[in-house]
Amino acid sequence: MKRLHTWVSALLIAVAVSSCDTKTNEKTETATPDSVILPAPASNDLNSNQSALLNTIMGQSNESEGGILRGVSFGDPVSKVKASETFEMFEETTEHLGYTSETAQLETIDVQYFFTADKKVNKITVDVYLNSPEATKQLWNAGKQHFTETYAAPKEEGKKIMWTNKSVRINMEDVSVGKDYGLKFQFFPGDKNVLAAN
Repeated sequence: MKRLHTWVSALLIAVAVSSCDTKTNEKTETATPDSVILPAPASNDLNSNQSALLNTIMGQSNESEGGILRGVSFGDPVSKVKASETFEMFEETTEHLGYTSETAQLETIDVQYFFTADKKVNKITVDVYLNSPEATKQLWNAGKQHFTETYAAPKEEGKKIMWTNKSVRINMEDVSVGKDYGLKFQFFPGDKNVLAAN
């Protein structure tokens, strides 16, 4: 009888330990769905193809071929800029026009056309706001390759690179600060005769 009592006691302890373990596992399993770990977004979800983005910036399409940028040349009148620009206008003053566009990845391109007193284009700036240092580096490399093929060897100074020929001077600068990533492009006439020609 004593053996039976010992055996029953051991069985009850084993069942109690087993049920405690099951409850602990159930609690752990029910807590897991609340702490789902999301994977980092794929680079394609976060960033555009930067070569394609450069084409968008430059306006390389059938409608906008020619010109310095987006079908516009130095010396062009305000009316030509308004007629050829496809981005959304966000600013219009007597000195400049501002246009903007946003990619599917929420990257932003701001283009500003500056004018002389007689309303002719004399400077163009482009600010590109990007999502990551990788995108910034890729756009930098795409821009460097494109402008070097078009305007010959550049001059580099840290985070700035410059191309110059008789018709145009281009500056490309990495303006990333902290978690704000981006590049700035500036287009100037190569000399005063460029404006006089139009």
